[in-house]
Parts: sequence; C-alpha cells; structure tokens
Amino acid sequence: MRRRPREKSIFIGRTKGIAVMPALFPVLPRKWGSWFTVVALAGVISVLSSGMLKAQDASGEPSDAKRTATTGEVESDANAISGRVLRIGLPITGPVTARIKQHVGDLVQQAADRDEQLVFILEFEVPPDEEEYAIRSEFGACYDLAEFLTGPAMAKHTTVAYIPQPVAGHAVLVALACDRIVMGPEGELGAAGIAESRISPPMVSAYRHMAQRRRTIPEEVAVGMLDPAKSVLIVETDTERRFVTPEQLERLRQERTIRGEPKVLFSENELGRLAAREARELDFIDALADDMTEVLRLLEIPPDRVEQIDLLGERWRPVLIEIKGPIRANAVDRAIRLVQDAIRRDDANFVCVRIDSPGGSPADSLRLATYLSQDLAADRVRTVAYIPSKALADAALIAAACDHVIMKEGAVLGGEGDVVLTDRDITSIVSTLKDVIVERTHRSWSLTAAMFDPNLEVVKYNRKGNANYVDYFCKEELASLPDTENWEPGEVVHPPGEVLQVEADRARELGLAREIVSGFAELRHLYGLDDDPTLLEPTWADVLIEALASPYVAVFLLIFGVVGLMIELQTPGVGVGGFLAATCFVLFFWSRFLGQTAGWLEVSLFVLGIVCLLLEFFVIPGFGIFGLGGGLLVLASLILAGQTFVIPRNSYQLQQFQNSLYVLAGAGIGIVAAIWALNKWLPGIPVLGRIVLQPPSKEEQEEFQQRRRLSTIDESWIGKRGKVTAALMPSGKARIDGRLIDVIAEDYESIDPPTEVEITEVRGNRVFVRPVRK
Repeated sequence: MRRRPREKSIFIGRTKGIAVMPALFPVLPRKWGSWFTVVALAGVISVLSSGMLKAQDASGEPSDAKRTATTGEVESDANAISGRVLRIGLPITGPVTARIKQHVGDLVQQAADRDEQLVFILEFEVPPDEEEYAIRSEFGACYDLAEFLTGPAMAKHTTVAYIPQPVAGHAVLVALACDRIVMGPEGELGAAGIAESRISPPMVSAYRHMAQRRRTIPEEVAVGMLDPAKSVLIVETDTERRFVTPEQLERLRQERTIRGEPKVLFSENELGRLAAREARELDFIDALADDMTEVLRLLEIPPDRVEQIDLLGERWRPVLIEIKGPIRANAVDRAIRLVQDAIRRDDANFVCVRIDSPGGSPADSLRLATYLSQDLAADRVRTVAYIPSKALADAALIAAACDHVIMKEGAVLGGEGDVVLTDRDITSIVSTLKDVIVERTHRSWSLTAAMFDPNLEVVKYNRKGNANYVDYFCKEELASLPDTENWEPGEVVHPPGEVLQVEADRARELGLAREIVSGFAELRHLYGLDDDPTLLEPTWADVLIEALASPYVAVFLLIFGVVGLMIELQTPGVGVGGFLAATCFVLFFWSRFLGQTAGWLEVSLFVLGIVCLLLEFFVIPGFGIFGLGGGLLVLASLILAGQTFVIPRNSYQLQQFQNSLYVLAGAGIGIVAAIWALNKWLPGIPVLGRIVLQPPSKEEQEEFQQRRRLSTIDESWIGKRGKVTAALMPSGKARIDGRLIDVIAEDYESIDPPTEVEITEVRGNRVFVRPVRK
C-alpha cells in the first residue's frame, strides 16, 4: 500500500478522484497496481493543466461573471462547493436511514437541477449518557445506508464522515462508506461487532465490500474491527505497508521481502478499535479536527455555503420576530418567549429575525444572541437574520448569531449606534463570539469582532495551494488555527482606529452576509417559503405579563400583599385583607411563572416561609428558628422569582440580582410607609375604618380602669353582708353591696334564699360566706 503525505488540508472539490479546484491538485486513490499508473496519471494531468493554462492565456482576464473572492469562497460559481451537514444521532435504525436517504436524495436532485456539487458531512453524534444504547445500530439499516452513499446517485458528490466521539457498532460501516474520514482528537472508530453475539458471513462480506469500494481503510482492518476472532498485523515490505492476518503473513513472506518484525494492530479475541491519532499515523483518515469549523476549513468549504440539514423536518414552518428600535430588556424577553412558544406550540423550524435597530443594550443583545446560537438546535431550527435598513452596535451581534444573514440593498451592518461599548462589553461580546456563536455558524470571528473592538486589526489571508480561497483573521484567531503555516497574509481589510461598519455589498464581499435582496419577497423566494412567515406579536396576555413583571408593578404588588396580610392578621375571620394579599401574591408569582423566571421551587419556598411564620406567631412562643427561617424563605423566594439563576456568575446576572434586591428594598420602604399611613388615617375613614380594630379613646380607657377597680373583690369585702338569691349547694349567688356575685358556703352546707349571709374569706376569685346568726 502506498502511503499518502500527511497533509492537513483535504481537496474535496473533485469528481471521485481528480480535483476540480482551480489549482487542480489531484486526490490520488489509496492503492495502485504499480508506479506506472502514477506516472501515467501525472502525465495526463500535466497535459490537461497545460491546455487549461493556454485557454486561460487566450481568454485573458477572468470574465465579469466571476465573483470576487469572499470568506472561504472560490472565485468561480461553477467551481464553488456547497456543504450539507447531517448530524446523525446513534444508533442508526431503519427510520433513521429512511430519513437520511430521503433528505440526501432531495438535495442531490436539487443540486442536479443547479449543476451544483455538494459535500455531505455526516457527523456521528453519541447522545450524552447513552453510550451503551448508541452501539446498537442495526446492521441492515447501516448496510442499506452504506449502499446508498456508495451508489450511482452520489457519484458526483462527496461524503465525509466526521467522528468527534468514539463510534462503535455497525455505524462503523457507514463511516467506511464515506469518501473521506475526519476524526476529532477524542474520536475512536471500531468495535463494529460489539452488539453481535455472532458474526455472520454476510456481515464480513459487507465490511469487505465497503473497504474495497472506498479504500479508506484496508479490508483486513475493517474485518478486524468487526470480528474479534481476527488478528491483524502491520507488515512493512520492501515497497509498501500491508495489513494482514497471521495466515496471510506466511504467504506474503513467500512473495515479498519483509522488513523487521510485524507489529500487532488488533489482537485476537479483541474487537479492533482505532484511536484518532493512531488512525492518522496509519494514514486511514485525512485529518484531525477539533470541531465542525475546523472541518469546513480543512475541506475548504465557504461558511456561507454550509447548511445544517434537519433530518426530522419535511418543510419550513416559518415565524418572524421583529427587533425594532433601541434594544431593551423587555423586548429581548418578549422575543425569546415568543420564539419558545412558537417552537413548542407550532413546531416552528425557521426563525426569521428582522433587525432594524441602533442597538442599545449589550447585555440583552448577548442574551438573545446566545439563545439563538446555543439554545436552538442547528439541525432542528434554521435562523435567518434579515436587515432591511440597519443593525448597528450590539444589534449586529444578534445578526451574527444567526445561521444566515440576508441584507437589503443599501442596508448597514455594524458601526456606532445607540450605546457606547465599554471595555467590559467588548470583552464579553468577543468571548461570546469565540466560544458560542462560532460553534453554530462556523464562520471566523475576527471580522464580526471588529464591529465592536476598534483596536482590532483584521487581515485578508489566502490559503496556500488555493489562492482563490480566502478568509479574514486577526492575530489571535490566526494563532489559534492548527494549520497557521498554510495561510499567506494579504491586505489589511480593517485597520485599528474605529469599529467596522459595512454596507450590504461590502458585507457580501467579506462573507458577513449570505445574500443581498431587494425586499422581503425575494427572501421568501430564496428559501422557498410559500407564504409570509407568521409574525410573532405579543397578545394581551403577553402585555399583561410584561406589565405585571415590571419592577414598578412588582413593588406595588408586594406592598399591597404584605399590607393586606397584616390587616388580615389583625381582624378576625377571612376578610378584605386576606383577599387582597392572596390576589397580589398570586399575580406576582403568576407573572413570574409565565415570564419563565419562577417555577414551583419559588412558590414552594414562599408557601413554606408563610407557614413557618404563622407557626411562630400563633403556635410556638417567642421568635426562634421558625420565625427567622420563615422570613429568610420568603425573601429567597421573592428574589429567585425575579431571575433565572441562583448565584450570579456574570455581569448580566449580577445586574439582575441587583434589580431583584432593588425591588425588595422598594417594597420594604413602601410597606413601612403604608403601615404608618394606615395606622394614622385608616381608622378615621368612613366604612374603611371598620376593617381594622380601633384602639380605645382616652376617656374609654379611664372608664375601663375605673370599672376594673370597682369589679375587683378583695379582703376589704370581708364582713360585708347580703342575701342569697340562688340556693348555695354549696355554691350559688348572692347580692352583696348591690352586686350579684358567685359565692360558696363556708361549711359547704346548703343555704336557701333569702337567707342573709356575710363574707368570711376571699381566696383569689372564690368568695366564702356563712349565714348571719341572729
């Protein structure tokens, strides 16, 4: 076997063997019968190249039909390559294969109508914590998909398997069926028969068949990954490296000269596995790539010609959200909530964000950009930013977070707007671009960062070996590339001094915009939308929720709720105060619940806190753990109800936490003022004054004290006389000194009325009497 050079780049723009890139670098097959074939092919290519050079000299300058090179874009439309990314969740089953064949078949038919060449990138994805389930790909489904990928319908197109994680089971067969294999540093390929109790001959034949067709991985290596009974050795002969079984080694010794001792690649009774770096060293794969952005750069596919394919969707279900005017927190909250509702309710898979804004709030723009690029799955929801007029300052970040940016003729992207960005804002935006947005869009981040950082210098770079493929990097992004040496610097496209601002034509030229349209109708035609997308507008319920969730209304709800609760505690029964308190707290948590900042945790904490306080006030004496704990639970529930996090971890969350504290502080001040006002003026208000118990007046207090003194019976009453009014047996009643009092016969004898008695002893509230002896 001839060993290929370990180049970093992969020339994919080809027709199964010979590249059609302008540079005409050949992609040679992996096995050749003899060196004569190589020499002959080189001669043919030389003749073809000479003929093309003469044709170019005869034609002079390139025609005006050719476009200027853009970000990762080749100069000629005929030679431009488009990428389609299919994220395949393992295991592969019959329905999964059917969906892939249907979508790929439709794309191939569309490409044939446009005479376009496609590169299909199959990204194998293992769901989190489902490694054991992911190995159970069905052999029949995988073989069916492999046959489709190697069939005549795919002859003009290229398939690339991207393996960022360990892949096992029969999904290996699908990877073998691809033209090229790229792995992540943590990737692994092998153990194809791990879920099989018995390896049947048809399985072995299928793996041999795919290995022979693609010649990416040798036959014996492919079979060794399937059958644990097979041992595979690495043998260096006088002309090439071979991968053989022990039985084949003996025959090879008779035919070739063996250099050194054979090395064991796969041991017997062990399923063969190839780690990423080992596979690269053995020249089984084309390159290592950390992420999809690097894969696209290695394949030299322009980011603006790449699309994620939704394997679950059949047609676009579009919605439209508007970001108009200065960006504010409530507008971003509304946009996120409306999109979430549309996806959940209508299964929307196409979100068009119409942006006509000067910016205004970097923190809120970061929130919306993060939601669009991170929370919406790229293979489920297509996001498109449409800029009819302007997207200035931080509004440009929202556009950059979308899969595609479409601009109307004359529209402006980037530049100074409604806010002056601080160094902290710039750092947060650039960090989000590098760590979050690039993962979705696969575009280089330097030009976008230059819209916010005036000190950033961005240079145009040409890729060595393909002068028409260009990209734009700052020094930091260039240094982060794994193949820095493959890029040659050109002109400076953005010098330091001011932020980058581009009009539609320039944005298209730099790759910041995908297309330029004359209006929204053309955008609809561009994406094949039958009707206008559903405009997501706030309903009356949304307006009510926003009003109730505003800090000012929240303060008043808390004030009225606490005051109503205190009024209820001071009056018997369930009255106006209890009804007012219940209504205010229900409205407070309802608005927070629908605004998705509160859940059952906050409600549970609040209810538990109120119960603890009631226990402390009415059941457990003193102010102890229930009172203190209940108060803290109520405060914690009110704070958490205004935010989506527990502990603030960034500047935005810290600001939200401060806002929650401001609401509580305002409510506390309002509660104190309201209680003082109620105590002073409420008792004097007609009708309303009856709600609370009024304290006795000064005259009433003096009269009460006098009555209390007069009603007290003590030892001074001893000797006073009166008459029995109710028989004493031995207790009863007697009228003494004009008062009817309860008395007890001294000797516990029976005394009938109207016997005259006198008081002989007073013990607390018991008065003892005896008959008067005449």
